[in-house]
Amino acid sequence: MISCLSLSSYSFCEKIALKKYRRCVKTGCIKRPQVVSGAKKDGFGLRVFVLSDLHTDYPENMAWVRSLSTKRHDKDVLLVAGDVAEMYDNFILTMSLLKERFEYVFFVPGNHDLWCRWETEDFDSLEKLNNLLDACKQLGVETNPAVIDGLGIIPLFSWYHEACKDFHACKWPGNLSNRDTSLALYFDSMNEKNQNTVKQIQSTCSQIITFSHFVPRQELCPEKRMLFYPNLPKIIGSDWLEDRIRSIHGVESSSFACHVFGHTHFCWDAVVDGISRYVQAPLAYPRERKRRMNGGETWLPFCIYLDGEFGAKVMPCYWSDYYAINPRTPNNTELAPWVARFYNLI
Repeated sequence: MISCLSLSSYSFCEKIALKKYRRCVKTGCIKRPQVVSGAKKDGFGLRVFVLSDLHTDYPENMAWVRSLSTKRHDKDVLLVAGDVAEMYDNFILTMSLLKERFEYVFFVPGNHDLWCRWETEDFDSLEKLNNLLDACKQLGVETNPAVIDGLGIIPLFSWYHEACKDFHACKWPGNLSNRDTSLALYFDSMNEKNQNTVKQIQSTCSQIITFSHFVPRQELCPEKRMLFYPNLPKIIGSDWLEDRIRSIHGVESSSFACHVFGHTHFCWDAVVDGISRYVQAPLAYPRERKRRMNGGETWLPFCIYLDGEFGAKVMPCYWSDYYAINPRTPNNTELAPWVARFYNLI
């Protein structure tokens, strides 16, 4: 059974967006129900799949979505962690195809979803966001927290701190800017309307999956010296997102907590500071899939939850596997050999 799925229009609050605050999270006070013997039966048959960064403006990616089997099960759930499509029409088509293939589809917006550069309609990125959320409501795609067969699912709105190409591709009202933290604060404040539902989920669900498009921690991205695009760590997420995740899952180690994210296009599956798992399973750009040993055509969407248990490790996960055995060395500024060759330094 599914509950807590009330979809309502968003009323944006400029005062909250501009307020300079840091959320005070009392993570040590969180009390979650214990998993008891036989509790897995409550989730029997439920499967949760995850996927991010579909980018179906690329014909190859849209063809991949069309190729997904239409044989769905009554309790199949798909979490879509943003960057579905830049074009509104492609977004609608993609989400319609996914809803045909999964009983429940959840969505959070990514930066590409809010780009306006090719849209025929004259609207800014917040107006486009409203349009996307309205479209999700019409399609039966969920954007609010819910409980399905005892599993809590919590979508989290987010943005990042610094500026990049989105500065030109997105259009924001004058009070919001990619040049400061106002967008990160603004999108985080959108989650406040669901706080009562989140508290209810915390008190009734022993297992919870949260998901966002943006990245909550720097440890979930390769170090700067490893990257062809060295500014990537500046535009992946915000501190407020991690604060909010911790306010939901707590800080004590738990094998029943998971956060799914997207944005960087790196497959990732790691345990960090007590959250059972941080997972990214992106479709990514066609050229990126060709560089993978197994590009995703066969193992995506990834099944993260099956019959009351979190599933096997995401494969392949080169970078999270690398950091599982190699410490991060933030003081090391020597470029990785492949990066140095890219810049003709060796």
